[in-house]
Amino acid sequence: MALASSALIAHTTDLELVIRHVLAGLGQGVHAGRERGAGVEFSEYRAYAPGDEWRRVDWKLLARADRYYVREAERDSHVAVWLLLDASASMAEPSRSIKGLDKLGYARTLLACIAAIAQRQGDAFGLALLSNGRVQFVPAARGPRQLQRVLARLQSVQAEGALPDAEALKSGLRFAGSPSLIFAATDFLDWPSSLSEALVRLRHMRHDVRAACLQTEAECTGGFDSGPAYRDPEQESAVFRFGADLREGYLRNREQHFAEVKASLRTHDVLHVDARIEQAPGEILRAWLRQGGRR
Repeated sequence: MALASSALIAHTTDLELVIRHVLAGLGQGVHAGRERGAGVEFSEYRAYAPGDEWRRVDWKLLARADRYYVREAERDSHVAVWLLLDASASMAEPSRSIKGLDKLGYARTLLACIAAIAQRQGDAFGLALLSNGRVQFVPAARGPRQLQRVLARLQSVQAEGALPDAEALKSGLRFAGSPSLIFAATDFLDWPSSLSEALVRLRHMRHDVRAACLQTEAECTGGFDSGPAYRDPEQESAVFRFGADLREGYLRNREQHFAEVKASLRTHDVLHVDARIEQAPGEILRAWLRQGGRR
């Protein structure tokens, strides 16, 4: 199942197709904050999607159009969903077992699915891309057109350069005046970093901050080829060799690094999930969405 699901990510360029595959049967919202009751006004129709409540289907419109449509009539929950994507050069790290799959592609899929769930739930959602020393935004909005805007930007982004510096992130991430849900996909190879500082700052501002730490199977097990030399994609002058004699030290250093990452995230109440990109993304999404109940 994991192999088939991750292979689909690697072998299709259609994010909407991947979303439909991953979310089939997931049936879970980003949060439980939608309000119903007196004073709620009709906003729009949209096509029925698995998981929608049957009582919200417009049966008169079904008789005329011969298709199921749902009435969007929930009051705004005042919760915005923000997607943060680390698209620095290290996110181009490929899987050694699934051809065509890399960390950036896997992160795209996770965030695209969160966007689709937010759109279905009626929330405003936006996107922040961190790449090549810059922060690029898709401002938060609602509806199917917003989903298409977010998917298009996710599809086009490339992994390049380094993360924006602390000053650029500090000024760039002033996007949420009221408490928001923030989903950040990164590999946390740099720690501490401008991104880690930004996530902690956002949490101190009372946002619900959740991070997915993406790694490859080879990174987790030290399963790299010993022949070629490896160049750090974010520091071109740094070249490394990997062999059996270095594996034990690599794994020891890696364990220490991520122990420090997790300890700091716990200290600052930033929730996180660990994800190997060879895993089925639906498993990671379930864990990511369940985290909200722990506060």
